[in-house]
Amino acid sequence: MATNSNLNSGTNVSELIAKNKEKKSLNNYFEKSIPGILFLLASITVLTTIGILYTLVSQAVQFFMEVPILDFFTGTELNPLSQNPEFGILPLLNGTIISSLIAILVAGPIGLMSAIYLSEYATDKVRKVLKPLLEILAGIPTIVYGFFAFTFVTPLIRYLWPGVEATNILSPGIVMGVMIIPMIASLSEDAMNSVPNGMREGSLAMGTTKLETTIKVVIPAAFSGIMASFVLGISRAIGETMIVTIASGSSKNFTFDIRESMQTMTAFIVEVSGGEAPAGSTLHYSLYAVALTLFVFTLIMNLLAKYVSRKFREEY
Repeated sequence: MATNSNLNSGTNVSELIAKNKEKKSLNNYFEKSIPGILFLLASITVLTTIGILYTLVSQAVQFFMEVPILDFFTGTELNPLSQNPEFGILPLLNGTIISSLIAILVAGPIGLMSAIYLSEYATDKVRKVLKPLLEILAGIPTIVYGFFAFTFVTPLIRYLWPGVEATNILSPGIVMGVMIIPMIASLSEDAMNSVPNGMREGSLAMGTTKLETTIKVVIPAAFSGIMASFVLGISRAIGETMIVTIASGSSKNFTFDIRESMQTMTAFIVEVSGGEAPAGSTLHYSLYAVALTLFVFTLIMNLLAKYVSRKFREEY
């Protein structure tokens, strides 16, 4: 009996050892495969970007084979549907830059002042209420902003300023500014909250007021984050589509008068992709040339934001 018991126990131990070895081998195999899986997932964004860039460049090359690249980037006339079509991108660049500048002039001061209040003056209870309310603006669909600009803001501006046209670049610029306020306010507040309280306390101990401490200590210390929020806000405004499509019209004017209708690069892309351009035509390929220009434009803004963040970053 004792011998049988010993044999059974020996068999059970052997089985347990074998099972443990099998389990460990499966775990080791799984652990070794994790880096590859994570690398594959991380590579999806890079591969997607490469695919987008390849599509834009390959199609834009077809356009530049028919339209000289110098004429495209220096031309002030954009008449793609005329008998003698002209493809100058300056009217679109002009509309894009002006609308983005108006947006940042609206969002910059309001967003920064909101961030200062939330970070330096608001109590925790007030901050918990105001910050979510402010960020609600970021969740509103842009097409709603577009109709708001066209049906409310434009009539109000025309009442106050009779010379403004029914479609103009001022109205969508203002509404885009309202749209990017949460981005600037939230990122700027995070940057100011990262400044150590010891710096504030040291400044206050020297006899400065709370406002002086905010302006002379907190904002300079958080400057890199604040500037990055501004650059990212401008990038968001540059890439906005529906607001300018609805409220700024489709006039391809090369003008600096904000009362007039202009068209941005994104609005032109929407117009061309709406079905007016036959496949394989110069107008069809112009869609990719403008999209490539917009891609490079936003890429430069993002690289600028990273450069500013690294250049002026404070380590605490």
